[in-house]
Amino acid sequence: MKALVFPGQGAQHPGMGKELFENSDLAKELFAKSNEILGFDIQSTMFEGTDEDLKRTSVTQPAIFIHSVIAALVHDLPQTAAMVAGHSLGEFSALVAAGAMSFEDALKLVSIRANAMQKACDIQESTMAAILGLEDAKVEEICNSIAGVVPANYNTVGQLVISGTKEGIAAAIEKAQTEGARRALELPVNGAFHSPLMEPARIELAEGIEKAVFSSARIPVYQNVTAMPHTDAETIKGNLLQQLTSPVRWTQSVQKMMADGASEFVEVGPGKVLSGLIKKVDRKMPVSQVNA
Repeated sequence: MKALVFPGQGAQHPGMGKELFENSDLAKELFAKSNEILGFDIQSTMFEGTDEDLKRTSVTQPAIFIHSVIAALVHDLPQTAAMVAGHSLGEFSALVAAGAMSFEDALKLVSIRANAMQKACDIQESTMAAILGLEDAKVEEICNSIAGVVPANYNTVGQLVISGTKEGIAAAIEKAQTEGARRALELPVNGAFHSPLMEPARIELAEGIEKAVFSSARIPVYQNVTAMPHTDAETIKGNLLQQLTSPVRWTQSVQKMMADGASEFVEVGPGKVLSGLIKKVDRKMPVSQVNA
C-alpha cells in the first residue's frame, strides 16, 4: 500500500517548482491560479527568489503547498495512493490529494494561516527547540516542569521539538542537556508554533475554515492532532483547526500508517526531510521522493 506524505515549513529552496512548470500545462495553469488567489507573483519568487525571499512565512507556506500539490497532481499520485499525511502545513496538501478540499480553497486557507501565524509571533516573543536523544516521555516531563513550554513536533524516534516562551525554552534546553540529551538547540524560528501561543492565529484561521468547502476524503488522511485516519469532512475540519495549537504527532502517524499496511512512502514536494524521519522509524521501509 502506497502512502503519500507532504512536507511542512523548512523544505523550501530557490527554483522550487520550476521544472514542473516547464514540463506541464496543468502546472502552468495552477501557478497562474495561485498568483491570482494570493494577489502577488509567487511563481517568480519560487523560481528566481533568494533563500531570504523564501523565508518569509507569507511566501514559504503557500510556496511549499503549491509545489507539493502540483507535483502530486501532475504525476497523478493521488490515484495510486491508499493513504496520505502531511507534516504541519503539509496536512493541507494531503487534504487536497485525498479530495477533501479543492486546490483553491486550501491555498486560501494556507495564506490566511501563514499571515495569522506571523501576527501571533509578533504578539509575544517565543521560539522552538529540537531535543535529540531523549525518550519522548522524558521530554514531556521536562516540558511539564517549566511554565510556558510544550511538546510541538513529535518528528521521529528520539527527536522531539518543543515550543514556548524564550525564557522557558532556554530553561528546557539546559534541563535537557542535564538529562543527557544528545543535542538540545534552539531553532531559527520566530514563534512557538503548535503551542497555545498560536491561539490568536487559530481564531483567525477558524473564520477561513468556516467559509471553506470540505468534502469526505476518498482515502484516509492521518491527521497531525490525532495520528489517526480520518475521512469524515466535519472531523477533518475540526482537527485541522486544532492543529495550530496542538502538537504534530508525526512519529505516531507514521507508525500508525505502517501498522495499517503502508508498504512504501512517497514524499511529494520540495526536500526530503520526511523521508529521513520515516527511515528512522523503520530503516527497511521503502521511501522515495517526487518533486519535479
